[in-house]
Amino acid sequence: MTSRDMTPYLPVADDGIWPEDVSRSASDIAHILLFGAINWPWLLRSLSGGSKAAKAALVKRLDLAPDALPYLGSWKADTGFLTLIVDQVERQRPQTVVELGAGASSLVTARALQKFGGGRLISCDQHAGFVKATRAWLRENGVEADLRATPFRPSPGGWPGIWYDHGPLPAEIDLLLIDGPPWSIHPFVRGAADSLFDRLPVGGTVMLDDAARPSERVVARKWRRKWPNFEFRFVNAGTKGTLIGTRMW
Repeated sequence: MTSRDMTPYLPVADDGIWPEDVSRSASDIAHILLFGAINWPWLLRSLSGGSKAAKAALVKRLDLAPDALPYLGSWKADTGFLTLIVDQVERQRPQTVVELGAGASSLVTARALQKFGGGRLISCDQHAGFVKATRAWLRENGVEADLRATPFRPSPGGWPGIWYDHGPLPAEIDLLLIDGPPWSIHPFVRGAADSLFDRLPVGGTVMLDDAARPSERVVARKWRRKWPNFEFRFVNAGTKGTLIGTRMW
């Protein structure tokens, strides 16, 4: 949820987007309070979005204007995660990328796809205003993506919280980027991204941002048990860490 013209320091409030047929349980609230207390050192560390040099190197690598990227850090993707995305796109040359949580990563991914062999980006975000602003931001930089304002629905697969009501997606997804929904909905909310894992072919990749946080580490443990056909590794790049999973068979 980042655009050049709409990049507040704090995330946009999720008021009004909670589905009427889903209620927070006492357990959900307890988890939010508990992990809010546990996560704060990682949240504090994430205030830095990366060095100016790393940011400059990233925009130069993508042939973007020096001021193409806004302030990074806090709830926004940092240069570590964004650089890993570019590395993955250049190496894998994916034809279909699905992103959960639009923003700076949308611009970087779309530009990397444009620069390294083509490919299509589909990005889902719950805030229509950010989707509109991000779409215009990408066009200002000469790239296109299928950006979708996506409401929420009950989480699939027994995961807590709510999940993107993304509608039809391609049957095959080469690269899945997960930078949403926010942990304040539920600490384990991003676990429901595994509802799309069956669409990844052998060699397909999933990348989870904020993977150093205790809440995402719990999600990673659950994924490792549930998906033995994926090889997961933690990459300590940037300020927030990234979990990278590759489908092996």
